[in-house]
Amino acid sequence: MRRPIIVVFLSLFLMAFQAFAAERGALFKVTGKDKTLYLYGTIHAGKPDFYPLEPRIRAAMAAAPTLAVEVDAARDPAAVMAAFEQYGMFPAGSPGIAALPAERRERIESALKKQGIDPAAVARMKPWLLATMLAVADLGKLGYNPALGVDAHLAHLARGGNTRIAELESAQYQAALMNRLPDDDQWRLLEEALENMASGRQLREAREIFDAYERADQAAQERIARHIEGDNTVTGKFTREVVLNERNGPMADKVASLLAQENNAVVAVGLLHLLGKNGLPELLRQRGITVERVY
Repeated sequence: MRRPIIVVFLSLFLMAFQAFAAERGALFKVTGKDKTLYLYGTIHAGKPDFYPLEPRIRAAMAAAPTLAVEVDAARDPAAVMAAFEQYGMFPAGSPGIAALPAERRERIESALKKQGIDPAAVARMKPWLLATMLAVADLGKLGYNPALGVDAHLAHLARGGNTRIAELESAQYQAALMNRLPDDDQWRLLEEALENMASGRQLREAREIFDAYERADQAAQERIARHIEGDNTVTGKFTREVVLNERNGPMADKVASLLAQENNAVVAVGLLHLLGKNGLPELLRQRGITVERVY
């Protein structure tokens, strides 16, 4: 008799654990004339204890005919690799970092070595891709794994059910966008990343973003939006004007189109795309669509 009681107790415990899974990120209910979708702010790296997701987003996913994400990297990994090769690597025979003045080159190479990176091993990487790689490595120091990103998890759920996955962008578009920075600005972006790693600023700001996500902390998210709005470094301006604002308009148009066509879809994009006066919720409201924050 004892074993069945233990099994029942464990089952109840697991049910309670799943029912009280923490709210994370930001969730919005978006309502059009006769249809509704859910807009969810994700983070592109995670930890095992992020899952299962809280019941409302799980229920929304279970009912969704479509999940729209920025890019479904698992759909065509070869296309993702081709995009990075085309836009993230210097052509064979290009001087790359060797084309920089000696003093600047030596300063960057010295900073890379301090981060445990052999400059020769990354010589073909364009500065924007190298800066991105460094940021991902820093996330590992905080215990976050890109393979456990929330958008990837949602795509996995969709593939396991009857939910179609739609891409709002493509890997080629995203890589080309990053590569649009002039070469000198790209090198400055890398220098800023290395400086911020050396000072601890990059880790601190990454931790603030992940903390705001993990607690679904609206006040912290608003502070991050204000910081982005006022950051006039090369990295800050590019993040605000291109990585976020330039992409948010077309994303909002696609979300509005999806809302007009389907009921109960889920749209999952990086949390930063939902914040501030140029975030997707505000852009959708400007298009006459009702947007209600759930958390």
